[in-house]
Amino acid sequence: MKRQPEVPSFAGLKPASPLCSRIKKANTSRNTRHEVALQSELSELGLRFQRNVGDVPGRPDIVFPKAHLAVFCDGDFWHGRNWSALRRNLTRGTNAEYWCAKIARNIERDKEVTSLLKRSGWRVLRVWESDIKKNARGVAMELGKILRDRS
Repeated sequence: MKRQPEVPSFAGLKPASPLCSRIKKANTSRNTRHEVALQSELSELGLRFQRNVGDVPGRPDIVFPKAHLAVFCDGDFWHGRNWSALRRNLTRGTNAEYWCAKIARNIERDKEVTSLLKRSGWRVLRVWESDIKKNARGVAMELGKILRDRS
């Protein structure tokens, strides 16, 4: 079995500033603005779904159980959108080693969860935070199309 990489530790690190510390602590893993915006648009389209389903691997943000469709609303920073550029920027900042390892591990975990779900017969969609913020209605309509095609 493949050995899991270690999750980075905060031990010995200091925040770049009190403001940075407050901002990072305020981030939540559920009911983020972009997730709620997409859920609202899906509801307006009459699509029924479940939120943050714990018994589905990876705890998807949105689940359509009958269609076996799991949707993850991935934050651009935390899940490493444009990872090359983000990593380059992170290496210039405070606690660079921690943040690079943290986000690299998140990316790897996302791939593992996606693979596990697919092997279990799920269709998996990962939608970026900025895409939802730009056009939540369009993303919801695309999900609706996928659901229609899947049934």
